[in-house]
Amino acid sequence: MQMTGAQIIIECLIEQGVDTVFGFPGGAVLPLYDALYQNQSKIKHILTSHEQGASHAADGYARSTGKVGVCIATSGPGATNLVTGIATAYMDSVPMVAFTGNVGVPLLGKDSFQEVDITGITMPITKHNFIVKDVAHLAETVRTAFKIAQEGRPGPVLIDVPKDVTVFTADFVPQSPEVLKPRTERLSEKSMELALTLIKQSQRPMCYVGGGVIRAKASSELATFLENIDSPACTSLMGIGAVPTENPRFTGLVGMHGTKVSNMCVSTCDLLVVVGARFSDRVVSKASAFAKNAKIIHIDVDPAEIDKNIKTYCHVIGDLKVVLEELNKRIQKPWHHDKWMDQVADYKKRYPIRVDIESARSKEILDALQQELPPDAIAVTEVGQHQMWAAQFLKHMLPGHFLTSGGLGTMGYGTGAAIGAQVGNPGVRVVNIAGDGSFKMNCNELATIARYQLPVIILLMNNQTLGMVRQWQTLFFDQRYSETTLDTPIDWIKLAQAFGVDGIKISRTDDVQAKIKEALATGKAVLIDCEIPVDDKVYPMVAPGASIDEMLGVEEVGV
Repeated sequence: MQMTGAQIIIECLIEQGVDTVFGFPGGAVLPLYDALYQNQSKIKHILTSHEQGASHAADGYARSTGKVGVCIATSGPGATNLVTGIATAYMDSVPMVAFTGNVGVPLLGKDSFQEVDITGITMPITKHNFIVKDVAHLAETVRTAFKIAQEGRPGPVLIDVPKDVTVFTADFVPQSPEVLKPRTERLSEKSMELALTLIKQSQRPMCYVGGGVIRAKASSELATFLENIDSPACTSLMGIGAVPTENPRFTGLVGMHGTKVSNMCVSTCDLLVVVGARFSDRVVSKASAFAKNAKIIHIDVDPAEIDKNIKTYCHVIGDLKVVLEELNKRIQKPWHHDKWMDQVADYKKRYPIRVDIESARSKEILDALQQELPPDAIAVTEVGQHQMWAAQFLKHMLPGHFLTSGGLGTMGYGTGAAIGAQVGNPGVRVVNIAGDGSFKMNCNELATIARYQLPVIILLMNNQTLGMVRQWQTLFFDQRYSETTLDTPIDWIKLAQAFGVDGIKISRTDDVQAKIKEALATGKAVLIDCEIPVDDKVYPMVAPGASIDEMLGVEEVGV
């Protein structure tokens, strides 16, 4: 059957089970948007206010649904506006396919109007990218892109399509999507046996869990594994939700803003089992002192991560769900480490997260939010102090229900991601926990929320400063607050109302619980402007260059 390139793209998206795309039209993608118009009963298009919002929305959609997120932008500035969102997805291993338009093939490389080499620009931040110069190769390219985005360690793929390719015709033969098999080609019997031997010999095992467990949908297998080896577990920021907060084995975040308990467990354990994590510098801090008393087992699907940041004693490479299933099968009966688990329980009593005048209001706000949210709510964050407070103080019970930019630390991520999460999960309550500095970067997406009547709640932690940067200036730069004070008199309630979104103000003296209850009861989008003290701080904290067991803002509680 003969079809235009634009029609082929749409047919391939339908083949892949895509029901929603996020984007912003322009001249180079007009044929594609015309094909979308003709197929609007099959694929819903969400028009964002900016291409960056579209990329973050595709990201949030992917993280919260487990499907591939799809975004579209035109050539030139439209394409470059996707770059931050693509890099965010790349750093956090999010499956995404981004389509960009470009000038016609004869005009490529001639500095034509709105031409950029987007494949060259995005090469370091995609799993793979393509420029399709022949319409006959288009269907195969789209199918390959979806496979690459999902298999192994997920990530973003970009397809650049010159405008003339979208109007040329080619024969299209429908295909069923390829069923992806778990990556196990590097999984060896020798590595499995060595890992089991080390676990059996251990007296003080500790598990450090990353976002790979969530991407592999392996939380259930991990829970069984923790019981089998009788181990506590901490998570990276990306791993939040892989182990439920209320699981007694859970010790909290690890690293720079981790709990004292997690950091002490990593520092005193004799075996560290790392599952789907990459030893980020925000976790490791001083590499020479990290897990200095432990042998390290690294379980990961991506061989490129092995021994990249931290040298390990044993590594098991393969799909995490498969690896954990195999390890669980081979453990004949659960091992017990009563003395070690008693020590961990003692750590928890002695080192609770510090909550005093410097973070009490923030915790009060998040506790009130927690009480009003249903158990399946999705929490999204921007980047900064509010992000760390949300990670520390909210209860995270389900994998894929805490969405945040970890690797890139993208301010402005949250509003777009919340849109994507809400579109992908229409019956679930979605809350974007934001700081006033981050939210200002993409607050134009309030227009998208209003346009599609998405019931997203934006909880704005408003301290009129770039809080995390100010905290560093307070602690390490002798209180020289260079360009971090946000004293522009923005009325956030009026701003929200101008876009068509309700607003509620919570002053320092208001009843937080009542106001949040009022906002959620509307069933509509609401911006909640919460005043918090300018010098609220995130504790605990590891100073730059220090070992993770040397933490600021920790007070021991007598027991």
